Order: sequence, then C-alpha cells, then structure tokens
Amino acid sequence: MKYCPNCGKELKKDADICLNCGKIIREEKEEKVKPVNPNAKSKIVAGILGILLGCFGAHNFYLGYTGKAVAQLLMTLVSCFILSPISATWGLIEGILILVGNISKDASGRELVD
Repeated sequence: MKYCPNCGKELKKDADICLNCGKIIREEKEEKVKPVNPNAKSKIVAGILGILLGCFGAHNFYLGYTGKAVAQLLMTLVSCFILSPISATWGLIEGILILVGNISKDASGRELVD
C-alpha cells in the first residue's frame, strides 16, 4: 500500500497527487550506479601517455596492446630516433582519440574510466 506522506491517507498505486490534501507525491527513484571495474584503466592517463610518450608506445603498453606498443618502440629505437617523428605522430593521434572517446576500450575489452 502507498500512503500520503503529508496526511497519511491511503493512495492509489499510481497516484501523483493526494486527493485528500492535494500534496504532490513523487516517487523517489533510485539512481542506478554503474559499478566501476577495479581493473579499469584511466582514459586520461592513457591519453596523456599517448601524447607525451607515444613514440615509445607507452599508452599501448598501458592499455595492453603489446604488439602495437612494441612496433612503436622498435620503430623509434632501431632507427636511432630517425623514425621517431612518425611514431610520435602515431602516438599523438591515438592519444587524442583516447581523450575524445573514439578509443574507449583496453585490450581486454574493458571500458576506460574518466
């Protein structure tokens, strides 16, 4: 049963207003809180790593994309930093994509958290 919090009169199940006292009845809706995975990676950390250390693949190591990370790292180190502008641009673009939300999951498929 549902009762008016103002006058205590019994209300209909779907009543929005108490017909006895005129009080507006609002159902308190429970906010559904999405549980946060404790293993979730931070979108901000990944984006900043991509922007600042993208030529070394730091953001991809952080997110678990080991193959891409090793490719960026080797491109930079094996070429004695000659190709580092290419891998740095690659990292910069991925860092921006992470921050704006186009890349939103890590290698395990978990959503990145803000």
